[in-house]
Amino acid sequence: MGGNKGRTSDTKVVGDSSMKLRRPNGLVTETRKNWRLFLMIAPAVLFFLVFNYGPMVGIYYAFTQYSFGDGLLGSPFVGLTNFKILLQNGSLGYLTRNTVLYNLVFIVVGNVLEVLVAVLIHRLTSSKFKKFSQSVILFPYVISFVIVQVFAYAMLNGNSGALTHFIREGLGASGFNAYTTPSIWKYVIVLVYLWKHTGYGMIIYLAALSGISRDYYEAAQIDGATAVQQIRYITLPQLVPTFITLLLLAIGNILRGQFELFYQLVGTNGLLYEQTDIFDTFVFRLLQNSFDVGLGTAAGLYQSFFGLVVVLACNYFVKRSEPGYALF
Repeated sequence: MGGNKGRTSDTKVVGDSSMKLRRPNGLVTETRKNWRLFLMIAPAVLFFLVFNYGPMVGIYYAFTQYSFGDGLLGSPFVGLTNFKILLQNGSLGYLTRNTVLYNLVFIVVGNVLEVLVAVLIHRLTSSKFKKFSQSVILFPYVISFVIVQVFAYAMLNGNSGALTHFIREGLGASGFNAYTTPSIWKYVIVLVYLWKHTGYGMIIYLAALSGISRDYYEAAQIDGATAVQQIRYITLPQLVPTFITLLLLAIGNILRGQFELFYQLVGTNGLLYEQTDIFDTFVFRLLQNSFDVGLGTAAGLYQSFFGLVVVLACNYFVKRSEPGYALF
């Protein structure tokens, strides 16, 4: 009995060892087996390596007083001096406030409006009117921001702007001038953003709505549910995963603004910077005027780090409450 047990044990060991020796390298085998698929994704991998990971070397600029003559590695290392300058001159405070608040309004109000429009269009019975409505709402998204700036100036300029003329004549505000009134621009920017981006978000939610089975609605109709009750108890709960996914993705860019929107509408009007300036426009003007690479890189690194922390925190709380909705 003892001898048989010993032989059995030896056989198992030998068998396990032989299996380990014959086990192929997973990556090499997978590459040989699916080399065509790897070849297809090679351009995408190369793109991210060159344009996303390669430039990360430039993070070092944020800790230097960059000099063209000395180059990246030869420029004087100044540590956190660039970050201290941003903090001491007050730029970091109002830039963070403006960028975060604008993006919060864009995310919250934008998603609510997109869901509302998508649900309303989804409930339409006429296919022709449904297609027409989708096209009309989506059309502003494809308009260039340069054209948007022309429209805005035509409405708001102090001499012959249509909206300016209405406010002066119709409402009795004779001295009104939009380009010298910073307080109104937070509303102008939000309205222009919603007008331009609602159509794109609507398409995403319509795609999610198309995946909801009609059986739910038919069963609800049999039970006597009204249209509002169907939306409340069927449509909206089915949109929650899409909503949370888009929310997490948007929160990752909460410190990155819509550069084209802000720059085209506001331009270089210094009177409006306190209410409308965000990190993207600040860095652009900084590099355009003084070309302080170190200070600009410090602001960009702060943006990225802040966004990373926000995404990790939000994903953590989502994962604790609804693990299936988390990104990772």
